Formats: sequence, C-alpha cells, structure tokens
Amino acid sequence: MRFLISLLVNGLLVYLAAEILPGVAVAGYMEAILVALLLGFVNFFIRPILTILTLPITIITLGLFLLVLNGAMVLLVDWLLDGFSVDGMFWAIIFTIILAIFNLFTGGLMGDNKKKS
Repeated sequence: MRFLISLLVNGLLVYLAAEILPGVAVAGYMEAILVALLLGFVNFFIRPILTILTLPITIITLGLFLLVLNGAMVLLVDWLLDGFSVDGMFWAIIFTIILAIFNLFTGGLMGDNKKKS
C-alpha cells in the first residue's frame, strides 16, 4: 500500500514539476504516474551500473557529475515515453533538482518507514 501511495505522490510531483518548468511537458496525470514508475525503475536498475562506470569522473568533479547522470536518466525516460517531453539536458537536470526538493518535503510529510526507538 505504501508503494502505491508513494507512486501516486511521485506522479503528482512529476506533474507539478512539469507545470512549473517550461522545458518539461507531460501529457496528463496518468503519464506522470508512468514517468514516476519508469524513473524509479531506471534509477533502481540502470543508474547504479552507470554510477560505478562513471566513478572516476564523479570523483574528479566532486560528485557534480551525478547531476548529469540524473539528467541522463530523465532523458532516457523521455526517449522511452511518448507522453513525456524534456527539451534538453539543462531542463532534465533542473527537473531532477526540482523533483528532489519536492521529494524532500513530501518525504517528511509521509514519514519514515523505520520504527524509532
């Protein structure tokens, strides 16, 4: 149940971020949910492999290359879904930053899954 609520909230956040940013467009709320689902899938399966492969450049840039990697994941989702459009790497990076900020606030509202002792 928590996964479903998290997916719906992330879909809403994707939709809101697309409304705020002029370089990002999503066709509707269902597409936003698909974007959230696919971003989660890509970040779970593909991003760790790319993070390991790009570790030297990430270390040289003191972690800033991870922003580029996140933007690339968004562009991959853009390429895979027809109802989602990002105008370029700049907007993809800004989109990931906005999503991270939104998730920071909603993560605090939804609470943590761990029991506190």
